[in-house]
Amino acid sequence: MATETHPVAINQLEKALLQLEKCGDLLGLDRGMRDRLGTPDKVVHTHSPVRMDDGAIRMFPGYRVQHNNILGPYTGGIRFHPTVDIDRITGLAMLMTWQCSLVGLPYGGAKGGVTLDPHQLSTRELERVTRRYTTDMAQVFDPHKDIPTPDVNTGPREMAWIMDTWSNNHGYAAPGVATGKPTAVGGTVGRASATGRGVVLALEELLKHQGRSLQGLRVAIQGFGKLGSVTARLLHERGARVVAVSDLTGGLYREDGLDVPDLLGYTKVHRFLKGYAEATPITEEEVLYLPCDVLIPASLGAQIHPGNAHRVQAPIVVEGANAPVTFEADVLLEQRGVLVLPDILANAGGIIVSYFEWVQGSQQLFWTEAEVNARLQDVMARAFKNVVANVETRGLSFRMGAYVEAVGRVANALTLRGLYP
Repeated sequence: MATETHPVAINQLEKALLQLEKCGDLLGLDRGMRDRLGTPDKVVHTHSPVRMDDGAIRMFPGYRVQHNNILGPYTGGIRFHPTVDIDRITGLAMLMTWQCSLVGLPYGGAKGGVTLDPHQLSTRELERVTRRYTTDMAQVFDPHKDIPTPDVNTGPREMAWIMDTWSNNHGYAAPGVATGKPTAVGGTVGRASATGRGVVLALEELLKHQGRSLQGLRVAIQGFGKLGSVTARLLHERGARVVAVSDLTGGLYREDGLDVPDLLGYTKVHRFLKGYAEATPITEEEVLYLPCDVLIPASLGAQIHPGNAHRVQAPIVVEGANAPVTFEADVLLEQRGVLVLPDILANAGGIIVSYFEWVQGSQQLFWTEAEVNARLQDVMARAFKNVVANVETRGLSFRMGAYVEAVGRVANALTLRGLYP
């Protein structure tokens, strides 16, 4: 199993700050503006006591970092994972600010999470943790101030628990307090597949820019959860050949392409990829090093680091996960001519459709899935066009082309609104 960190890799917050400094040089930002952009507005750290199924009380550390709300209310995912800590959450909150800015959403960035392994807890224990964490954040979350969304190991079920808990604590139903909910309680059609769809749309825009198409493209995907499985399905439907996938139990490889529908049926029954007999078993990490046209790391952060960047054979890396390429590895890949489509663009589909859900809930007027998908495609295409303009006119990498666009908008808004008091 691949690990999320590497002994010589810098942490997520340090990476985000280094990228901000690099962007600040390109934009000519003064020290005061850089410090303001690099410092979160608020950091909340909780310790939630939860009664376990055996009657014991266990403490769970929880976090919510609100990075910057100059463009609108905070929003960002809630993740349940053993690696959740304050630096990681702070760095990811900063990335969320840039992502919302890049795709033109009237949102600021936030991130939250609880340090736990969800696979070691029962459903009842997970519900109690979620509801206690939400109660501890009752004055933080708000439909007009800070709207949580799904992230690693959370989804519609957890968002429904958050909405219900917050609503009960405040005495009225508030579907707008969280997005990514089930459609039965105010969610939107298309949200479950939005992040994976956004990855595919971003890749299609890149290929279109290069005069190519998905037809016959050989793609390897690290991760086969709610992001990787949707990405694989949509790529297969559009004519690409998904040659490898993986999850925490290992990977699978077939040179002429995996039967993705059959694989989806298998994991629906068996949950994980382990035991699937119609492909060659490989390790989760080996997926990163296969000869292919496109590599999509769609698992956890820091999967490509200085210790393995030289082994990546794909000429294009599309960041499906948050920060799967470390700062140092990014430099190494760029030196080798590997094109990296950055996470703040490539995985923006989820937050875009979360915004659509929030808007629909406010209007009490819901769109069809075709309308949601069409609007998502429009937003992704517009954001890609802006990034490409920076790449071509300024000679930047795609990552820095995206950062210049995103950070520049936030810095401009801060300047226009001024400093109060």
